[in-house]
Amino acid sequence: MLKRENIRIRDPFIYTDYANQCYYMYGTTALEPHSLDAQNTFSVYRSRDLEYFEEPKTIFDGGKIGFWADRDFWAPEVHKYNGKYYLFGSCKADGQCRATHIFVCDTPDGEFVPLTEEPITPRDWDCLDGTFWVEDGIPYIVFSHEWTQIKNGEIWAMPLSNDLRQAVGEPFLLFRASDNPEVSELDGREGTYVTDGPFLYFENGRLHMTWSSFYQGRYLVLQAESDSLRGNWTHSGSRFDFDGGHAMLFQRLDGKRMISLHRPNIADFERPFFREY
Repeated sequence: MLKRENIRIRDPFIYTDYANQCYYMYGTTALEPHSLDAQNTFSVYRSRDLEYFEEPKTIFDGGKIGFWADRDFWAPEVHKYNGKYYLFGSCKADGQCRATHIFVCDTPDGEFVPLTEEPITPRDWDCLDGTFWVEDGIPYIVFSHEWTQIKNGEIWAMPLSNDLRQAVGEPFLLFRASDNPEVSELDGREGTYVTDGPFLYFENGRLHMTWSSFYQGRYLVLQAESDSLRGNWTHSGSRFDFDGGHAMLFQRLDGKRMISLHRPNIADFERPFFREY
């Protein structure tokens, strides 16, 4: 077994399996030493208590099937929808834009396969950190249009078909990174602002989002809320005073709501962090 504090992971995503009374932890795990670069696999860790985890299990290896992307397999999320498990993960290859691809499996820790040949995000956009949301019965992907291409990073949404295989409408803008006054320029690069890791949840009749960016060099979890995806988004700052982010929320087996993120945001030292939220 592995202790939580000994697992190097970025963007930890927890799926709670009530039937089997366990948790599955996904995230950016194929990391190169001393770097944020990653190889071309997705893995999962299984735990009963969120403190001790079984050895990781590879659930997708791009090299085995000649997958279009060959590096930087980042930030996988797994969502159960219509009886199947869908993994939304970011990928990259030379000469191609970073993108979110959707994979599918019958179990949360089985062998995932690409749902389609092409990624789901717009092919000529640098995109990452796609997440899943259903509103008024319509499935959406919500994702980051990356600062590497547009400088002021953005969060977009796009409606999908019921089988998640294709877009059924044009993507639409939710907000830009600089809309939140708690966000500062990246490393002093003028006009450059980051949007990372959107995650959506509904509370008190309002749609809420956690997402991440930087403020004076510190990675942090930010808040946004709206009446709906297409509504007017308002912003607030981080509840935490440490360097860490790319968060999501999950229910513990005892029903308590938790936040999951990695901290600190320093290569080699990133660890999963969980706290009631």
